[in-house]
Amino acid sequence: MNTANLGVNRLAIDPALGGDLRARLKADPQAGVRQAARQFEGMLLHLMLKSMRDANAAGGLLDSDQSRFFTAMGDQQMAQDLASQAPLGFAAMIEKQLARQMTPSAVAAATSPLDLLPQSLPAQITASTATIRTVTGAQRSTAASPAAKSGAVSTAGTSPDARAFVDRVWPQAVEAAAMTGVPAHFLVAQSALESGWGKREIKAADGSPSFNLFGIKAGRSWSGPTVEVQTTEFVNGEAQSVRARFRVYGSYAEAFRDYAKVLSSNPRFAKVIGQQDGAQFARSLQQAGYATDPMYADKLARIINGATLRQALSA
Repeated sequence: MNTANLGVNRLAIDPALGGDLRARLKADPQAGVRQAARQFEGMLLHLMLKSMRDANAAGGLLDSDQSRFFTAMGDQQMAQDLASQAPLGFAAMIEKQLARQMTPSAVAAATSPLDLLPQSLPAQITASTATIRTVTGAQRSTAASPAAKSGAVSTAGTSPDARAFVDRVWPQAVEAAAMTGVPAHFLVAQSALESGWGKREIKAADGSPSFNLFGIKAGRSWSGPTVEVQTTEFVNGEAQSVRARFRVYGSYAEAFRDYAKVLSSNPRFAKVIGQQDGAQFARSLQQAGYATDPMYADKLARIINGATLRQALSA
């Protein structure tokens, strides 16, 4: 069997996967460690998906043990597929940690590089969000930046407001990224555009927060609390001030989960799900009718690829 692409395009429940991985570790330890790290990234993503499923209320009309079983299988497969695209960067972090641990004495004591992996996981799971942001955000969003190519990304001019906003929403963006397959920093960029980096968050008349960072309106299907505010809509390209009702959440985590649910459950956002290109992500949202502003895609793309987000992610 060709193990060069072990785990890619294979079922997560494939019973031969473990044996193939061990064979790969014996034949090529370095490549085997890389693949093992990717498999563990898939496991971490699956745990995130499971925790989000458990947090949602169950008991729908079609809910049953069988439906939950197949949902769990689907989540496990989706987590593995997402890991093959490295949307969060955990695999690279685990592999790097293993490389540092694989000293001659450690290798001599271990029967397989897999024996070293449990020592690496706790450190990686509890790694700071700043380190995770560097892997998932700065490396991707600066790919076309001359400063990034030279390794000279300066954070001296980072906006304190932007940095504080990113710190506040990053963990929630990571969870939503696991649900949508969209890089977390794309979601941070969109929430920054909608809320003015948190400065223009939608608030109730008494000043209480709505935590609605994505400007999601409260339609007929929404049964939760709402707030009505003045907003701007574009009709035939012309900006108009209108009153609109928006959803109110209990936290940023709830807001990001609902946004991820909106994208993943509505067929018109099918081209947005899993999108890995920042400009195309922005265009797909506008083409799907997410916003009426004719410049919405351009504004979002500029934030995704802009210095403000890049520096805030790497600070």
